[in-house]
Amino acid sequence: MSLPPRRQISLGLFLLSTGHHIAGWRHPDAWAGMPMDIRAYAEVARRAEAACFDMLFLADNNCVPQTDWPAVRRTTREHILEPIALLSALAMVTERIGLVATGSTTYSEPYHTARSFGTLDHLSGGRAGWNIVTTSNANEAWNFGRESHLAHGDRYKRAAEFVEVAKGLWDSFEDDAFLKDKSSGIYFDAAKLRVLEHKGEHFSVKGPLNLSRPPQGYPVLVQAGGSDAGRDLAARTAEVIFSVNQTLPEAQDFYADIKARLTAHGRDADSVKVMPGLFPVVGRTRAEAEDRMAELQKLLHPDVGLSILSFLTGGFDFSPYDVDGPLPELPDTDVGKARLKVIADLARRESLTIRQLYERIAVSRGHHIVVGSAEEVADDMQQWFEERGADGFNVMPPTFPEGFAAFCELVVPELQRRGLFRTAYAGTTLRDHLGLPRPPHAPRGSVALPA
Repeated sequence: MSLPPRRQISLGLFLLSTGHHIAGWRHPDAWAGMPMDIRAYAEVARRAEAACFDMLFLADNNCVPQTDWPAVRRTTREHILEPIALLSALAMVTERIGLVATGSTTYSEPYHTARSFGTLDHLSGGRAGWNIVTTSNANEAWNFGRESHLAHGDRYKRAAEFVEVAKGLWDSFEDDAFLKDKSSGIYFDAAKLRVLEHKGEHFSVKGPLNLSRPPQGYPVLVQAGGSDAGRDLAARTAEVIFSVNQTLPEAQDFYADIKARLTAHGRDADSVKVMPGLFPVVGRTRAEAEDRMAELQKLLHPDVGLSILSFLTGGFDFSPYDVDGPLPELPDTDVGKARLKVIADLARRESLTIRQLYERIAVSRGHHIVVGSAEEVADDMQQWFEERGADGFNVMPPTFPEGFAAFCELVVPELQRRGLFRTAYAGTTLRDHLGLPRPPHAPRGSVALPA
């Protein structure tokens, strides 16, 4: 009798500008021009594929996130390429690795999103994923003709309907609808067309989508919200969840909560991968890793640290407070609720001053930081994985290319040696890598075309 296959770690590479350390672009070995350089992105993508990562992940904003110009002028985060276009280009220089882009349900429309991500899935041969966000940055409202951001609860209600409409549009044609029969002159079978005819609270979309069904059925659905509404949306719709957890107990609580919500929604608890962010600083020894981290921290300007902290706490003004004093009481905000709790809990738990807090938060934005040798980083990942704090990790290298190269050259082989990570891809699609089934065509009424 054969044993069931051993559970293995899933790995995503979070592609962000020049790296995840906000001042990392200043490091002598960093690619300061990476945000606009397709060749640099291609090199990183190919390296990630050679290391057998499950996916590349791109975050996105439809605005300049911060307007604190004295601080912003010191960062690389304010000019980024549009993610679908970038990933379409990277699909041409890779063959296996998944390609996940962020798309907002607040500042987009279901038809446009379904078409864009469906196209990426076709272009890549079934490697697309959609990171569903409701958008936490209120500045985006000004770029879409709105005076104010939608309330938190309203954004999530809109998002739930948005996702269902997109899925319905991807189901516009059955898998075998396109006959392409030259002898009869029939290109597609009209009986296998499904017209959506959706009318709901937020959207009225007739359909059909002018695109055949994506190779994966629909792109892998990813979600990153940590609030109660975000967790519920994830439990109903997501197949991968990117979470923000500082400690293993926090991660275990989040993991258990998501799995319980999945069951409550009638879904298999193992049908969703929980992948917290991981900021690894790796060296051949702990001392080498600590030296690398110290080098990066010296590059962090106080203006940037305070600006990031203010941004992540909903615009809180820290200027009246002593930066070497304790964190003041933070007001409740309608933006970034889960991230705000992570930040406040961290400061209270470790009795951090404002300066110490921004030194931690500006680096990882609240995600888990590991500084050490390959063995120590792998130990940490293995513990989170085996003790049910994670199914995998969204890796956030401090810099590109050096920070990511160190992870690939040192940590990945160590995980493989332990049998925790693949040494070769077993399939060709992102769903294959993640062990996710291809969704069946949803049963819907069909509308035949005129003869």
